[in-house]
Amino acid sequence: MVSDHSDFTGSIVALITPMDSAGRIDKAGLKKLVDYHIASGTSAIVSVGTTGECATLSHDEHVEVVLRTLEVADGRIPVIAGTGANATAEAISLTQRFENTGVVGCLSVTPYYNRPSQEGLYLHYKAIAENTDLPQILYNVPSRTGCDLLPPTVARLAKLKNIVAIKEATGNLSRVSQIQEWVNDENFILLSGDDVSFVDFMKLGGRGVISVTANVAAAEMARICKLADQGEFLQARSLNSQLMELHHQLFVEPSPTPAKWACRQLGLITDDTLRLPMIPLTQEGQVSVGKALKMAGLL
Repeated sequence: MVSDHSDFTGSIVALITPMDSAGRIDKAGLKKLVDYHIASGTSAIVSVGTTGECATLSHDEHVEVVLRTLEVADGRIPVIAGTGANATAEAISLTQRFENTGVVGCLSVTPYYNRPSQEGLYLHYKAIAENTDLPQILYNVPSRTGCDLLPPTVARLAKLKNIVAIKEATGNLSRVSQIQEWVNDENFILLSGDDVSFVDFMKLGGRGVISVTANVAAAEMARICKLADQGEFLQARSLNSQLMELHHQLFVEPSPTPAKWACRQLGLITDDTLRLPMIPLTQEGQVSVGKALKMAGLL
């Protein structure tokens, strides 16, 4: 499947990585999830992004899950590989591993913990882009990484031919216009990384969302994105209001803990195992997420 960058619009799920009770990758469970998203109208899958627990998978497991996702997708839905790392050489190596595999692009989170300068961020992404032909999606989530990819730096990076989009997860809607003013390229795609504000993000010019909520409300998120893309924002907001409590509660404890538990309640996975240092959803969290699922009409 060759990308024309339309693969990077709409409701894109930040897919969880299912594991069995022993913490091993659940390959059968992964197929079930992929089939669910295809049936639900999800636009694309991000495989082993941060929600896919890239931080606790080995390099070999990371590659295995992406390739398995591609295999079971079988060209029916675009697959984007998560390839971010806090070492540039590692991010390049991981990106190159997915060349000529069928992946339509890569999502690369800003280096975490290092807290690089804006020049460091520019050189990091520039080095990745120069060492692959795969389209690259920048991923800015300062609340998790400790560094913020600012609009002037995004504009510099957008000039590189295979940096085609950004997942902007600050939740700050003013970033949309700021990036638009700096980038000044209508072909550069802005994606929300914040389920709570994504409809307003799209009204300001965003083209979709890379979503945690889509793990459990795939058809609903796809419908809302389609309405927003058609300019039907009143209806999109109305439908999204039914999911608003779920958007919030899926982050009541560190992600993807609530999302995995919710997927298990809906029968999408058989076990909600995580790897340490992530731990299962607390009883209090289960009550909160359970209520949100019911409010959304999913339970």
